[in-house]
Amino acid sequence: MTEKMQYQRWLDFPLEDPALKEELLSIKDQDEEIFDRFYQELAFGTAGLRGVLGAGTNRMNIYTVRKATQGMADYLNEKYPQSSIAISYDSRINSLLFAEETARVMAANGITAYLYDQLMPTPALSFAVRDLKCQAGVMVTASHNPAKYNGYKAYGPDGCQMTDEAAGAVLEKIGRIDIFDGVKVADFAQALGQGKIQYIKQEVIDRYLDAVESQSIRKGICADSGMKVVYTPLNGAGNMCVRAILDRIGIRDVVPVKEQELPDGNFPTCPYPNPEIREALQKGLDLCETEKPDLLLATDPDCDRVGIAVPHAGSYLLLTGNEVGVLLTDYIASSRIELGTMPQNPIVVKTIVTTSMIDRLAETYGFEVVNILTGFKYIGEQILRLEQKGEQDRYIFGFEESYGYLSGGYVRDKDAVDASMLICEMAAYYKKQGKTLADVLFGLYEKYGMHLNTQSSFTCEGASGMERMREIMEDLRKNAPDEICGKKVLWMSDYQASVKKSAAGQQPIHLPHSNVVEYGLEGDNVIVVRPSGTEPKIKVYFMVKGQSRAEAEDLEAQLKVQMTRLMGF
Repeated sequence: MTEKMQYQRWLDFPLEDPALKEELLSIKDQDEEIFDRFYQELAFGTAGLRGVLGAGTNRMNIYTVRKATQGMADYLNEKYPQSSIAISYDSRINSLLFAEETARVMAANGITAYLYDQLMPTPALSFAVRDLKCQAGVMVTASHNPAKYNGYKAYGPDGCQMTDEAAGAVLEKIGRIDIFDGVKVADFAQALGQGKIQYIKQEVIDRYLDAVESQSIRKGICADSGMKVVYTPLNGAGNMCVRAILDRIGIRDVVPVKEQELPDGNFPTCPYPNPEIREALQKGLDLCETEKPDLLLATDPDCDRVGIAVPHAGSYLLLTGNEVGVLLTDYIASSRIELGTMPQNPIVVKTIVTTSMIDRLAETYGFEVVNILTGFKYIGEQILRLEQKGEQDRYIFGFEESYGYLSGGYVRDKDAVDASMLICEMAAYYKKQGKTLADVLFGLYEKYGMHLNTQSSFTCEGASGMERMREIMEDLRKNAPDEICGKKVLWMSDYQASVKKSAAGQQPIHLPHSNVVEYGLEGDNVIVVRPSGTEPKIKVYFMVKGQSRAEAEDLEAQLKVQMTRLMGF
């Protein structure tokens, strides 16, 4: 069926949402717009669904949500004699609607749907899957994407995002389903009355917060610290849980960023609600100038990531995800050694695009570093492997450069509630020594050398953008440069082919296949390129070392210019 035929079918169908019909009528003669909405179905992968809100097969709407959910239901019913699913949602436009639609489809297929009765963070969903012994989970969110996006993350029975194998099986089921005629949908009120849909009780939330609180390392350290925190949930789902955990550990002086405190899927003061971006935190930074807190915390809309700013030189310094990860790793390892709680053969897990400075910390504290592909599910998989061997206590921390952290195995996704607690605890500990987190970080750079980790992103939207990203990645593989900015390329890793090439020959890479290219340059500098799995972007990661910040920044700036040219932007 051509794009125009699909468009006409949608136009002729009695759509339940009149706004979708109006939207379709408004693009009647716009061939390019029709093509973009119907040239493909919204892709279902290990991260579930994610796309722009609107009408069409390549958009997020109740019909694409229902179809994907029917595929998940078919998969669950084939795999398990009886199954249940936990469902949560954030503050985004239509998040509650999509969560309820997911529950309706699951209930119609004989699967008990446990639904939070209020918006809750992604880690609380991961926890509910495990706590309620569900076979799957869905978190309705588009994470940190702009307001025009929504999506949902799909989870397996371990509370980890769905494996490649499971996602592939679900995708195959989805492919057999007609978007209008092949989906079972229950009446919500009736299913609720029959117990096929059940609201998740407060006691589950309490157990989640108990589990987070149990990750505290220096219990009671915050109570008499005089810590003052400015906090923004960026109009997302973090406010209740983050505030609750800070209260539990004794931080009472929490000043919210009022414009961003309440849920609002339009994100009126931060169009791109990503704690990696300064603009998203600007309201919080402005408030810091008057409130003078010890710390600024900012969680993204589904509260699985957190960004921070700390006092420095009379103002506030934004720290990167790598810097916070290094600080937390150092704090956790040193504290657990001091307190005698460090396990035998401890493990820290990080992604291949995360700072190599962790390797230097490992030499000091004696933990093993496990490198995995980008995606927190791979950290979850490492925890599961340890659990299966009865060695889950060996895991002490895992993080990725994109502001995601987790210190325990009680959930299997990054947890900004846990990270917020540990960051505050860490800041309180150093405050009692007369130090800021900036002081501690600069001390680590002085000890281990300047490690600069930055990222460039290039937007490639629509069908043409997807093709352009494919061509760029192919060219980087086939035509790897001999040198970049005068730095010889010593090796190239192709994670799709699972091979590392150098002058010494080829070595196998023992990680799952992934569309990633990595260049190793002289001076222990590394460049990684990969298409985003959640946004229409190609991302370039720069891991640069220098004897000073100025030296590292100069090299990083040169590398960015050269890579931009090399990729044709």
